[in-house]
Amino acid sequence: MSPELVAVLAVIIAAMVFDYTNGFHDAANAIATSVSTRALTPRVALGMAAVGNFVGAHLGEKVAKTVGDELVRLPLGIPSLGIVFAGVLGAIAWNLITWYFGLPSSSSHALFGGLVGATMVASVGTVQWSNILHKVLIPMVLSPMVGLVLGFVAMVALMWAFRRGHPGKLNRGFRMAQTFSAAAMAIGHGTQDAAKTMGIVVLALYTGGYQSSATHIPEWVYWASATVLAAGTYTGGWRIIRTLGRKIIDLGPAEGFAAETVASSVLYFNAWVLHAPISTTHTITSAIMGVGATKRLSAVRWNVAGNIVTAWITTFPAAALIACLCFFVVRPLFG
Repeated sequence: MSPELVAVLAVIIAAMVFDYTNGFHDAANAIATSVSTRALTPRVALGMAAVGNFVGAHLGEKVAKTVGDELVRLPLGIPSLGIVFAGVLGAIAWNLITWYFGLPSSSSHALFGGLVGATMVASVGTVQWSNILHKVLIPMVLSPMVGLVLGFVAMVALMWAFRRGHPGKLNRGFRMAQTFSAAAMAIGHGTQDAAKTMGIVVLALYTGGYQSSATHIPEWVYWASATVLAAGTYTGGWRIIRTLGRKIIDLGPAEGFAAETVASSVLYFNAWVLHAPISTTHTITSAIMGVGATKRLSAVRWNVAGNIVTAWITTFPAAALIACLCFFVVRPLFG
């Protein structure tokens, strides 16, 4: 087995480990609202989220191409594979840290931060800062703002449209509707997050010289990324599920439906129209905050929200710093 093949396999394995942690770390994105409102039982919700992630992975080609070809520019060879490997390790480490503390941080921004940090500290490769700005940093700021505003607007519209409805019947109806909104959220998560792992695998194949393009995605990469993400999702991330579903606001079925519908719509628009790899975590969390603010501002537990926002802000630089440290450790192995 050639050194290049060993290095490529090491990166692919690391990418799949990241994919798995992404699954259990971000399972809350798809199911926390449905579980907290008792629209779905936890295991049914997790199973549906896993299937949705699997389906969504096959719809995320454009996001995968952005991650694989437009964020960093690396020359061919084993040293570049070491950069990618260190970047993925940084993302995995940050995922585990935030999962332990129950903070719904962004696996996506952990991956981007890790990749950028490792590239910056290495002596080869360049960061494509213009693309980082327009396709990562600006969407990182705007998507939570959009989710917050649209969540508020959507909930106000539902309250007005059903203002004369019977509360018991409305709750039952919205619990049924949440089956569909949660499924849409799961597919949106797969479209965004499985695609990011696919982009890393394709980058490894290209950098290792095993394919001539950093944008072509072999069919096996779709299936591998989708399967591992689905498996990780099914194991659940109960610490974060509790934070999203119970600690920000007390969600009802209507609030859960509104938040999931808004968040999934934002995910699809960015994936299919802008080709921007945004954070599902930021989007659903901000939508929940917007929905909760329609009750009254004090209905949102802003101290919990503040902790989450702090995790958002620190994710990119923290993952980048960890990736830098990882690079110095693994560099001798990729010489």
